Amino acid sequence: MSYLRVTQLSKSFGQTQIFNKIDFSVEQGEFVTLLGPSGCGKSTLLRCLAGLTPVDSGNIFLQNQDLIPITPQKRGIGMVFQNYALFPNMTVEDNVLFGLKMQKVPAVEAQQRITEVLDMVELAHYRQRFPHQLSGGQCQRVALARSLVIKPRLLLLDEPLSALDSRIRKHLREQIRRIQREMNLTAIFVTHDQEEALTLSDRIVLMNKGHIVQNTDARTLYTQPVNAFAAGFIGNYNLLEPAQAQALTGVNYQERVAIRPESIVICAPEKGIPARIQNHSLLGNVIRYRVMAQNIELYVDVLNRSTETFYQDGSDIGLQLEPVALREVA
Repeated sequence: MSYLRVTQLSKSFGQTQIFNKIDFSVEQGEFVTLLGPSGCGKSTLLRCLAGLTPVDSGNIFLQNQDLIPITPQKRGIGMVFQNYALFPNMTVEDNVLFGLKMQKVPAVEAQQRITEVLDMVELAHYRQRFPHQLSGGQCQRVALARSLVIKPRLLLLDEPLSALDSRIRKHLREQIRRIQREMNLTAIFVTHDQEEALTLSDRIVLMNKGHIVQNTDARTLYTQPVNAFAAGFIGNYNLLEPAQAQALTGVNYQERVAIRPESIVICAPEKGIPARIQNHSLLGNVIRYRVMAQNIELYVDVLNRSTETFYQDGSDIGLQLEPVALREVA
């Protein structure tokens, strides 16, 4: 039996249906990400799990306990929000202590637990500071510590990194993953950022318009998208109409075909499909070329290293498409 089970869960606001008959499960100690575009229902789903938003129908079971009739305070769930939700008139220590007071944890034990979690999030020397004296990344770590100190049965994180700059975001997501593994926490993380999802997750639940599109591990989601939406949302796939794919490969396809930019190989013009470089973008460790082949636009990613040839805009090249990398998608 799964640690968390969500069955036939539905939620609407007036005439607007947010999600309908959602089913998924989470195993103990698993880090699951709800991924999808803004408005797909992922944050509302998280709030329903926490008890902050009532559901219309369906069931939520945590350790075989029905959570629907239980108040948020008694569900044993910790939640970290995008906007920190810290008490501005309380110190770091008092913000972290708040949940323990609600649980009526003895003072000596409470101080011990506060010290442990502040060490864990690397804020031991900031316990007497107020939120306005902290950076955004530090505030988010206080919010994380406040959720961890109550020893939650389930940790929910609602886009906690989206307001931070890229350097702090990368560092904090590494901390979150490390802490989750050390404490063997069961966690559900909400994001619209595919890089975060692919980096952090044991499993990704991809959502669109209130429905689960694909539920699988990161590698499978990236390499085997089930449909055009999944291919378009993950990994910058080239999406080709059947006739375009046939023109390039000579193979008769019935559905649209997806191929990743890094799966296309650039070679000499006489050794592949004739093409021409239109322009290029430098993406750090990758050079992305926009090319035209038989009036079909394609993106080709090449590792940016000195041993590789750099192709100028307007260069004539050849393309080799790895057949195993072409995937039909509905």
